[in-house]
Amino acid sequence: MKLLPVLKVLMVVVMGLVVLSNVHAQPAKDDPLYQTVARLDASLFDAYNHCDLEKLAAFAADDLEFYHDQSGLSRGKQKFVDGVKNYICGKVQRELVPGSLEIYPLKGYGAVEIGVHRFHHPGSVGPDEVGEAKFVMLWELKDDSWKLTRVISFNHFGLPPSKASSGK
Repeated sequence: MKLLPVLKVLMVVVMGLVVLSNVHAQPAKDDPLYQTVARLDASLFDAYNHCDLEKLAAFAADDLEFYHDQSGLSRGKQKFVDGVKNYICGKVQRELVPGSLEIYPLKGYGAVEIGVHRFHHPGSVGPDEVGEAKFVMLWELKDDSWKLTRVISFNHFGLPPSKASSGK
């Protein structure tokens, strides 16, 4: 499988969405769409952080595609849940970097969520124990239910100790 061409096309599409999103401002933070997707993010990552795999699976579409700059492409809900179970549970905690969340409507589909998240390794200390990454997530609204359909997590890097401990 040639992941690089697919990832390049997906990145072009995402960048196009970002450019187009600058034409129309994102909804205000008190807008129902913004509030809904912000709640979805909080609930999704509450399940992620607490290893609630059943709840986590309920957010994911069966055909979820997850693009990660370090591990590549993962397809399918079960692969996503298994990855969290095997590599995240008890090892990593995620928090949304305050002020980084952007949410834009996707007409006839749902919403795109863009932001920066910070990852901690509980019980560990040191410069390699805290990192950040950018993310893009596509949420589909279908039959009054929101499902996560596409995720791109990229630009992972470790934080210097002063920034990691200050939470900035």
